[in-house]
Amino acid sequence: MGIFTGLFRSRDKPQNRTVGSSYSFFFGGTTSGKAVNEMSAMQMTAVYSCVRILAEAVAGLPLHLYRYTENESKVKAIEHPLYRLLHDEPNPEMSSFVFRETLMTHLLLWGNAYAQIIRNGKGEVIGLYPLMPNKMSVDRDRDGRLWYTYTRSSEEAPTMKGSTVKLYPYDVLHIPGLGFDGLVGYSPIAMAKNSIGMGIACEEYGARFFANGAAPSGVLEHPGTIKDPQKIRDSWNATFKGSANAHKVAVLEEGMKYTQIGISPEQAQFLETRKFQINEIARIFRVPPHMVGDLEKSSFSNIEQQSLEFVKYTLEPWIVRWEQSLMRILLSPDEKKQYFVKFNLEGLLRGDYQSRMQGYAIARQNGWMSANDIRELENLDKIPAELGGDLYLVNGNMKRLQDADLGTDNPDNNNKQQKEENDENGQEEEVLELDKERGNQGADTASERDNRRGKLVR
Repeated sequence: MGIFTGLFRSRDKPQNRTVGSSYSFFFGGTTSGKAVNEMSAMQMTAVYSCVRILAEAVAGLPLHLYRYTENESKVKAIEHPLYRLLHDEPNPEMSSFVFRETLMTHLLLWGNAYAQIIRNGKGEVIGLYPLMPNKMSVDRDRDGRLWYTYTRSSEEAPTMKGSTVKLYPYDVLHIPGLGFDGLVGYSPIAMAKNSIGMGIACEEYGARFFANGAAPSGVLEHPGTIKDPQKIRDSWNATFKGSANAHKVAVLEEGMKYTQIGISPEQAQFLETRKFQINEIARIFRVPPHMVGDLEKSSFSNIEQQSLEFVKYTLEPWIVRWEQSLMRILLSPDEKKQYFVKFNLEGLLRGDYQSRMQGYAIARQNGWMSANDIRELENLDKIPAELGGDLYLVNGNMKRLQDADLGTDNPDNNNKQQKEENDENGQEEEVLELDKERGNQGADTASERDNRRGKLVR
């Protein structure tokens, strides 16, 4: 029976590692020889910049809890206790911006973001506290149900007692990143540790080059035997070592000869390698290069489009993860039918002032935005309803399709057109008959004929 239990048991417990790589990443070993982990990776400027850009972007977006109304529209659920936690402060120790910035940093570095949920006796959420991902493990019990084990340290919040705390999914806000089992995300730093390690090696090489480089550098050759080579080496380094002593003139004595053996950074393509590694790390986090300081392929004509693509293809997937995770665990089954969580991306997608005004004009003239709708997006005070602030207007020269003149396909139009043609022909025949009669009686002047013709036509 034990064999079948092992074969047909529920899914294995999720683990934050890939097969065969957990041991090497635990010690941070890479092919470049540099130790890489979440902390050391943040010391690299490109990683720090990408993490900061994404974390601050998500934290700075307005986050609201909405409620569906009877007419299928939505309003802000300000009266709900969860609205204040998400919009203002999730706990007495931090603001909503700091809370989301912290969790987003965890999500980008470790691939998972955790927060402990504090509830009252009614089951309502009254507090959210961030938890360190490297101290959290996800496991299953014998019945296949998930539970979380958190290793507490002395710096943690006093809401948890003991060195190890067992938390149920009901008590944990878990936002997973990209993963293989759908339950636990994998660390982007672990996945790209070799690329990041190479970038760290390039930075260290450049730092050591300017710190230890002696200009000129190479080998000092003496025709005879030197009694105290250490003294000559120390004297040379004291005079020429370091960037502050660069390009000094060297004076050689006793027939000594200097042989250069160093390779310049240009020959080793050092600068090109560093630039490529910066773009490589930006590619990992899907951040446009111009946002991390690389403006080589950016211009005034395409930088705005790149910024919009950053919102659409980089931020939006993270935003969806946040919204669905918050709704899944913080709202009860009954509340999910009436409430929903939404980030407001309109501020990032509005474009420049002229583009916004043109878009508002089109929306206003076609009747699907009122003046107050536009002013709300621009963070302006509303116009009172009695002054027309809530009116939806359309151009007066537009008509319904069925009222349009469609030519011969409409019988009513055909009859109307035929009647008008008959009336015009009858008037012309009557004028001609009168002219004929007057011609028999005698010639009239042109002005008299014109006067009669005008009276008949009128």
